[in-house]
Amino acid sequence: MSNQLQALRDITTVVADTGDIEAIKKYQPVDATTNPSLLLKAAEMEQYRSHLENAVAWAKEQSDDADQQIIDAGDKLAVTIGTDIVNIVPGRISTEVDARLSFDTQGSIEKAHKLIALYKEAGIDKSRILIKLASTWEGIKAAEHLEKEGINCNLTLLFSFAQAQACAEAGAYLISPFVGRILDWYKAKTGKSEYAANEDPGVLSVTKIYNYYKEHGYKTVVMGASFRNIGEITELAGCDRLTISPGLLEELSNTDAPLDVKLKDTGVTSAPGKPLDEAAFRWELNQDPMATEKLSEGIRNFAADQVKLETLLKSYL
Repeated sequence: MSNQLQALRDITTVVADTGDIEAIKKYQPVDATTNPSLLLKAAEMEQYRSHLENAVAWAKEQSDDADQQIIDAGDKLAVTIGTDIVNIVPGRISTEVDARLSFDTQGSIEKAHKLIALYKEAGIDKSRILIKLASTWEGIKAAEHLEKEGINCNLTLLFSFAQAQACAEAGAYLISPFVGRILDWYKAKTGKSEYAANEDPGVLSVTKIYNYYKEHGYKTVVMGASFRNIGEITELAGCDRLTISPGLLEELSNTDAPLDVKLKDTGVTSAPGKPLDEAAFRWELNQDPMATEKLSEGIRNFAADQVKLETLLKSYL
């Protein structure tokens, strides 16, 4: 009998949710994804010291302004780690735009262009890159612009159906609905400490989004993210992609229980309805306290880790 990780790979594209090169080599995912928190964790590892030193040295050659040097070093580090990863995986690497640009469409577009240019200098074509953006209205509009330029995007920090609908209507290449963080919110608010996998509110959210996309013919890829346990993962078996942390990849590889297909594409059955405009999007998001709180919290936390990473880089100046 194959283990659950092997079985999952037969029906879902497995993505590594880590910046740790050794973990990626071990589990051999198709794609990989990083964010400021994962980059900070990687940067604190001894084996990445030379990457930090090289990023700062490069930044010093670009500008005499200390603040700009730190920004440039952060971008260079993200691309350097991303380049290491994309040279291991057969698919794509997701690299995130600074969370502090989450409400700045033009700033997000410019940062995406910079990251793509840095990858090009490293010999990596844009077809191997996904630019990660927060699923704010501004982030979604940035993605819409970038997609028209042929730069594919991964819309992250996605907690609500309204965000998913707007992303699909914008032509986003991929979305990352956060399963575990939805569960965290419901546990905190309801006092209910355990949920069966098929009743997990994060699982139900992704299932609804997946079915909606397939029923209406949207091409946007659904990649479940932010898992708390393997039950959430196995309940979404069949999803387009799932991005999974090394710890849960290990648990799946050590589990021999059968794995059933839970999500299936049964084809287009109806045309999409009226698209969301900005007012409707903001209203629908406002009406979902979980999504509103978790989106704001996620942006704050990613921004905080970006600041910590920049503080670490300053020590190399």
